[in-house]
Amino acid sequence: MLASAALLVIGCDDNKLAAPAQPKTNQLETGRFALQKMIPAARSWSPDANPIQLSSSATSQINGHDGKAGFWRAVFASPGRGKSEPFTWSGLVDPDVPRGVNHGVEDTYSAANRSMMTWDLNFLKIDTDQAFETAQKHGGKDVLERDSKTPVTYFLDYDATSHQLRWHVIYGSPAKLTVIVDASSGAFVRKE
Repeated sequence: MLASAALLVIGCDDNKLAAPAQPKTNQLETGRFALQKMIPAARSWSPDANPIQLSSSATSQINGHDGKAGFWRAVFASPGRGKSEPFTWSGLVDPDVPRGVNHGVEDTYSAANRSMMTWDLNFLKIDTDQAFETAQKHGGKDVLERDSKTPVTYFLDYDATSHQLRWHVIYGSPAKLTVIVDASSGAFVRKE
């Protein structure tokens, strides 16, 4: 038995042991999916890490019209360490942007700063595809009818004043319209 296993290993072609080739198409995902991919890396960095914010980026090929993006960036904070650190997830086929989860450089963090409060992941019940549908009903559809190439990006934060986790659905760069959607209930909050 041991001899046959050894022959099997010796007979393997080195090319079959190499890592699989990178896919040649972009992988697009919703914000919640990308955030879930970044959480293990953030918790490895610091076990008490929780998100502060999450944002997407649009490209000339990826416009965000379906609530998905190929690149997401989250900032996590560790109250215990008094530090924050950015993490990214990329599904892009781009030699300048590594695929998968990566992280940036640690920075200071103060839990007293109300604009940088962490939030509990259990409050994120509405994903970007659902936030996009809500935003479409509150002016977004009109913006895209006027210019179908308008990119749509997403920004998630916690508003300490209203105690609300919010998706900002942003049409255009610079913004032609921003629709804010409650990330826990999916309710329309306001447009800017």
